[in-house]
Amino acid sequence: MAVIVPLHQAVAELIHDGDTVAMEGFTHLIPFGAGHEIIRQRRRGLTLVRMTPDVIYDQLIGMGCARRLVFSWGGNPGVGSLHRFRDAVENGWPAPLELEEHSHAGMANRYVAGASGLPFAVLRGYTGTDLATQTGNIKPITCPFTGEVLTAVPALRPDVAVVHAQRADRAGNVQLWGIIGVQKEAVLAAERSLVTVEEVVDELDPRPGAIVLPAWALSMVSVLPDGSHPSYTHGYSVRDNDFYLAWDAISRDRQRFTDWMEEHVMR
Repeated sequence: MAVIVPLHQAVAELIHDGDTVAMEGFTHLIPFGAGHEIIRQRRRGLTLVRMTPDVIYDQLIGMGCARRLVFSWGGNPGVGSLHRFRDAVENGWPAPLELEEHSHAGMANRYVAGASGLPFAVLRGYTGTDLATQTGNIKPITCPFTGEVLTAVPALRPDVAVVHAQRADRAGNVQLWGIIGVQKEAVLAAERSLVTVEEVVDELDPRPGAIVLPAWALSMVSVLPDGSHPSYTHGYSVRDNDFYLAWDAISRDRQRFTDWMEEHVMR
């Protein structure tokens, strides 16, 4: 059952060195603030899971938090490469980074399997690709009813899922709306979960297209206004496009990146 606690306490209690951590959110509701607290607490050896690792994972990787990345696309949205991600893969700086690459459909189905308590997911989406030759846990499976050869991928069951949302009520039920990704599935698949929210309200009134993450499915909720910046929170903030453009230059150079992180995140 969810409890509402300060962010530093939630990260300290929920996220440990060596954990598998999924931080989801698509276009908006990206949990930057929670990611920054993980960096400040100097977590190490994490397996980071995300369908679309972008700037927050570039920062986590560049600050030495990550050992492994499980993903289906990576980049600075609308700009280009993730330079700290690339440096870790190509040069092992600040630490070597193992990769496990999937398709978007494969990742989404893996979360669904984990949330459903199933050992694996089955889909057609890998047919005609070479991902099975690059990723060890993409396996062919034959349908026992039709004989069709499909693809099986193991369920994703993170130690911790971290998401951002618009609001929670005082009992810890969380409501989010706008563009929804796989936040619900990630939370239900994970052993523990942390949700940062813009505000706590007395009652969650209906919103078109909203989903509710019930308190019984969550571990901890932390109030963190603007916790998705530089992405946005629909109804609360707008995307900081200038930041994404600026990050390309900041992240290209190791020293400039380190100096920026020390000034803007570590303090």
